[in-house]
Amino acid sequence: MANERARELRRTMNAPERKLWRALSSRKADGLRFRRQHPIGIYIVDFICLERRLVVEVDGSQHAEEAQIANDERRTAWLNIEGYRVLRFWANEVMSNTEGVIATIVDVAQFLPERGTPT
Repeated sequence: MANERARELRRTMNAPERKLWRALSSRKADGLRFRRQHPIGIYIVDFICLERRLVVEVDGSQHAEEAQIANDERRTAWLNIEGYRVLRFWANEVMSNTEGVIATIVDVAQFLPERGTPT
């Protein structure tokens, strides 16, 4: 079921997600390999570099609402416990400063240990 939902999310990515994917796909970000809309446990993350266990989330305005903030904090805490580092960017930042977002992702990734891709 999660895989079906992930496939649907890949087909219906919003403009900021599409823009960031174009910048991350095909190892364009310092050779890092990212997947999009990838299931981890009960969650589907926007982007993930499995080798560095780095999750990148693109948050729209709904993520500023109190209930969503609490959900995002629980989600991030769970991902951290599972060994993932989570970076969150606002959608408007992705649209207006894609190069800066990519630079931040690359900067953080360089300090994370490289791990084998899970099978």
